[in-house]
Amino acid sequence: DEKRKSKTTPAVLLEIIKEEGLLAPYRGWFPVISSLCCSNFVYFYTFNSLKTLWVKGQHSSTGKDLVLGVVAGVVNVLLTTPLWVVNTRLKLQGAKFRNEDIVPTNYKGIIDAFHQIIRDEGALALWNGTFPSLLLVFNPAIQFMFYEGFKRKLLKKQTQLTSLDVFVMGAVAKAVATTLTYPLQTVQSILRFGRHRLNPENRTLGSLKNVLYLLRERVRRFGLMGLYKGLEAKLLQTVLTAALMFLVYEKLTAATFRVMGLKHSRTH
Repeated sequence: DEKRKSKTTPAVLLEIIKEEGLLAPYRGWFPVISSLCCSNFVYFYTFNSLKTLWVKGQHSSTGKDLVLGVVAGVVNVLLTTPLWVVNTRLKLQGAKFRNEDIVPTNYKGIIDAFHQIIRDEGALALWNGTFPSLLLVFNPAIQFMFYEGFKRKLLKKQTQLTSLDVFVMGAVAKAVATTLTYPLQTVQSILRFGRHRLNPENRTLGSLKNVLYLLRERVRRFGLMGLYKGLEAKLLQTVLTAALMFLVYEKLTAATFRVMGLKHSRTH
């Protein structure tokens, strides 16, 4: 929403609540949870399956973690992008935009959103933003690379990771990954929303030309810092999410190994 004057996250949040009601910040919570569940399942399942096949009891390495993270990310993007397109549109439906170039929608839910998008824009519209999303596989890949690197170093000094260790490692790894890839995340959101008239050439599906066009437009209109609009809110959201996710992931993994009567490898 380029014409919103409020700059800080708390100011924007209060503005939304004042204009749209107390529940407005939770709009689209069910599609978000559904998308996160599917996306995390696909990513973690692919990452750990490939790691088991490739490493086969040997010591892992930063390079291997990065490659596995990229492959798992590509699989995740191709399978779950339609969910994120619908998620983005439902989350923003009913928002009071200042922009005149936003086309309003009227979706009744997840299934209806799928139906309307396919009917009005074609099935391929469900994969809008796929190209920047594929580039963004480096986000979780970088995140996992840093996380696994921190984990290996700590396990050389101590036999077991504490909950605080996991939480901090997950938070730092995600903060680094988010900051490095944020401009692409901005373009990805614009393309997924797909209800704008910013591109007079009407390029579609997030091709390389479209991604470069949107990046140039943001720099032209807002300067280099325009590429990082909303980074504060994104960091607050993703860092906490990732830290909690890794904490739960490690606890569930350890519990699963105990139930199965297996030894949880320190190099896992």
